[in-house]
Amino acid sequence: MINNNYHYHNMTRLLITLIIFFSHPVISKEINLFTSRHYDSDFKLYKKFTQKTGIKVNIINGKSKVLEKRIYEEGKNSKADVLFLADAGALYSAQKKNLFTKIESKKINNKLPKNLRNDFWIAITKRARVLFYNPEKINKKDVQNISYEDLSNKKWKNSIAIRQANNIYNQSLIASLLEYNGPKNTFIWLKDFVNNFVRSPQGNDRAQILLVASGEAKLAIANTYYYALMLSGKKGDNQKKAAEKVKPIFPNQNNRGTHINISGAGILKNSPNKKNSLKFIEFLLTNEAQTHICNNSFEFPVIDNVKTNSFIDKIGKNFKEDNTISLSIYGERQTEAFKLMKKAGWN
Repeated sequence: MINNNYHYHNMTRLLITLIIFFSHPVISKEINLFTSRHYDSDFKLYKKFTQKTGIKVNIINGKSKVLEKRIYEEGKNSKADVLFLADAGALYSAQKKNLFTKIESKKINNKLPKNLRNDFWIAITKRARVLFYNPEKINKKDVQNISYEDLSNKKWKNSIAIRQANNIYNQSLIASLLEYNGPKNTFIWLKDFVNNFVRSPQGNDRAQILLVASGEAKLAIANTYYYALMLSGKKGDNQKKAAEKVKPIFPNQNNRGTHINISGAGILKNSPNKKNSLKFIEFLLTNEAQTHICNNSFEFPVIDNVKTNSFIDKIGKNFKEDNTISLSIYGERQTEAFKLMKKAGWN
C-alpha cells in the first residue's frame, strides 16, 4: 500500500511537471507587436518570420500616440514587446516616456550606420521628403539645384502644395530646418514659405502630387513612397497617369542632402519576450525582409545591396541624403517646430 501511494504521488508530480514544461513554450514562442504601420504586406512578412522561427507575431495596430498611451498606462502590466512606428519623432516620443529598453546587438550595429539607430530604437525603412514638379509646366533648370530654403523665394508665390501643419512628416522636416538654421531664421523662412502656398493645406501627400499633375500647383512636397505607390497603379489608373506626369527633385544636393525620415522599431522595457523581440528586429534587417518591405511599401532599404523594384529605381536611390544629424533631433524639436508653423499661419 505504501509503495502504491509512493508511485501515485510520483506520477502526480511528474504529470504536473510535464504540464508546466509544455505550457511554457506556448507563452514564450510569441511576441506582441504594437505597430502604426497598416500594410497587409507587412503582416505577410511577419508570417514568414513565424515560419522560420516558430515565433508567433500577435499584431496590435493603431495610431502611434494611441499605442504609446496604452503602453505607458499599462506600465509593468503591459504585454507589448515591440513598438514599430512611422517617423523618428514618434519613436523619440516613446523613448522620452521611458518605454524602451536598450538594444544590444552586434548584428544590428554592423548593419546600420549610427545616424539610423540609437540605443533604444533602429531604422527599418527610409523615406525621403522631396519636391515634385511637372516638366510641362516648369523647366528642370529652375528646380535642379533647389533647396528647402529656396521655397520661401517670392518666385514660388501661390505655387506650393503641402499637407497641414499637424502632419508629423512636415513637423520633422521643419525640426531639421530648426536644427540647421535656428529659430529666428526658420520663423522668417516659414512666414514667406506659407505665403507661397497655392491653397490652404489639405489632403494627404498624394493629393499634393495630383495638384502638380493637373497644373494647379507648380511644386508639391511629399514622401517618395506615395509617388511610387501612385506609379504602381495600386491607387487606380487616374493616379497612375497623374504620377507619370510629374518628376521628383531631391533638394539640397549641393550641401547637406535631402531630408530623410524612417519607420523604426524598439523593444519595450516591460517586454515579456525580449529575446524573441530581438530576433524579430534582426530579421527585419535581413536582405529578404528588406526586399519584401521595400518592394511592397515602396520605401528605401536601410541596408546595402538590397534589390528593389522598378518603381523605387525610377525615383532614384543614388541621391545625397542628409545624414549629418541624429534622427532623434526630429523628436526633440518637433514641438518647437509645430509652434512656429502655427505662428507663421500654417493651418
